[in-house]
Amino acid sequence: MVDPLGVGLGLTLTVTVVILHFSQGTERPIPDDISQQVIEGRAATVRETEFPEPMNRAIGGGVSATAAAVPAGEAAVEGELDEVAVETEQDPAAIPDEEAETFEIEYLKEGETLAVAENQTILEAGEEAGWELPYACREGQCISCSGRVTDGGNSEEYLTHFTNGMLGDPELDDGYSLTCVAYPTSDLTIETGESP
Repeated sequence: MVDPLGVGLGLTLTVTVVILHFSQGTERPIPDDISQQVIEGRAATVRETEFPEPMNRAIGGGVSATAAAVPAGEAAVEGELDEVAVETEQDPAAIPDEEAETFEIEYLKEGETLAVAENQTILEAGEEAGWELPYACREGQCISCSGRVTDGGNSEEYLTHFTNGMLGDPELDDGYSLTCVAYPTSDLTIETGESP
């Protein structure tokens, strides 16, 4: 025997669903998609670089971004641009070749030790030796070129980074380095292709 309550309830639900399906709704307009405008606006705030490698719109900008962040005609925070000038003067690449000290750098994965001058990066020295070491931006704004100093302690005990925009104190304390902007200050052993 058929339960009249079940049939009535089923018929009521079916009619309700059909009515809701064919009703027109509230006529609320769907807003335009502004995601492309937001992306273009954000991209316009990131400075362009001149190199063709990937990551040429890397977020940050290191030392040069500090100077570029002050619009023309506006005063910088006292000492801000002075710091940039001091760091620019200390660029290890500016040391004349005849005055540059040389250090023994052991490239662990490559199985060789090279004499690297203090005015040459770890990456450049490896490339001159004919190795294809990883890199992308060559400005210290990504970690594609990262390596790890295996001698223990903070990597900046063995080398100096010029325009390091990616590694913080915890990574430096673990021995990590950006080989594209890392200049040796003592003998060291490095494992290339290692990232934090």
